[in-house]
Amino acid sequence: MPGDESEIDDALAEADVTVTVEKGLYIATDEETGVSSQGPTEEEARRNLALALETYEEGNAEADDSWL
Repeated sequence: MPGDESEIDDALAEADVTVTVEKGLYIATDEETGVSSQGPTEEEARRNLALALETYEEGNAEADDSWL
């Protein structure tokens, strides 16, 4: 689980991330997957995005489409 800034940078190293500010919240979005997360600071938004991407990737890795 990404925690400090270097772990966050590692987790997002290959991601195409944009950060915007809306209504006082920073929103970090991975442009490839469309996954986004928010936080009160850019660092917190990036940390939350790293966690969200980790969950997204776990879900995709566990997906079993053999029943289709």
